[in-house]
Amino acid sequence: MLAWLSNGCHGDMAYMQNHGLKRARPADLVPGTASVITVRMDYLPRATLEGWQALEFQRLERPQEGVVSLYARGRDYHKVLRSRLQKLSERIAQELGPFGHRVFTDSAPVLEAELASRSGIGWRGKHTLVLSREAGSMFFLGEIYVDLALPPTEAASDHCGTCQACIDVCPTRAIVAPRRLDARRCISYLTIEHFGAIPLELRPLIGNRIYGCDDCQLVCPWNKFAQRNALPDFDEREGLTGQQLSRLFAWTEAEFLAHTEGSPIRRIGHERWLRNVAVALGNALRDSGDAGTRAALQARANDARALVREHVAWALQA
Repeated sequence: MLAWLSNGCHGDMAYMQNHGLKRARPADLVPGTASVITVRMDYLPRATLEGWQALEFQRLERPQEGVVSLYARGRDYHKVLRSRLQKLSERIAQELGPFGHRVFTDSAPVLEAELASRSGIGWRGKHTLVLSREAGSMFFLGEIYVDLALPPTEAASDHCGTCQACIDVCPTRAIVAPRRLDARRCISYLTIEHFGAIPLELRPLIGNRIYGCDDCQLVCPWNKFAQRNALPDFDEREGLTGQQLSRLFAWTEAEFLAHTEGSPIRRIGHERWLRNVAVALGNALRDSGDAGTRAALQARANDARALVREHVAWALQA
């Protein structure tokens, strides 16, 4: 972890190095912590069809369609998982009496994947995500730091074998070695965490992915066991999934906020949303030369925001 940070592989994600070794020492982060309870929450929507992985790859072959990562098509998982973790804590308190605890869901300097693998939820796949023999990798992780000395569970063993499909499929070659990701090349990082201009050499590789990227998970054989979630929270939002890029690019800021209310997508803001869609439109224009695509881009050629103008200008060079 420290070597990964020192090499700058975390890109703009400064929060990853702001807390030093607290990330690896639960009791330093939350004094009194004696054990960590780890959980997973599956997130495939209830209506997910058989053969969903192939269907998702087909989306990438429709350049005019904007593709949003599966986990972000419904409600913001932070809210859902945090609420359920708190309810679990309350149920534990009912059984054992009051105890010190704090819940986390991708919300603090916690080494979630490492804790999950040590506790037996799964092993670290070669794409760095946690893999389970029963559920693939399409799930969120959460933790409850407790002041109870609980018996440890056995760590999960590795079942990737010689497979490196996730490494081979990565559009930007962000998985530079098994279990080693250079976030600066990762499409999920570039479209969500990165604040500035997307590097020129990576823009054509992004294709029509406008928020996140699932390729390394879609190709993983273990995800044939991925589980659907019975909660309606993770159902796909109407108006967001399967939409034409030109329509998404025309959203005003008010429309963006309305369509993304309660969604994890809202956190990137309208400006970065337009940046991402402009790149995808540029790739679509190179693919088809479609006049409607060019017109959609030209409509924002004089946008008030320099970041948007710069990506539109690049897109129009097709």
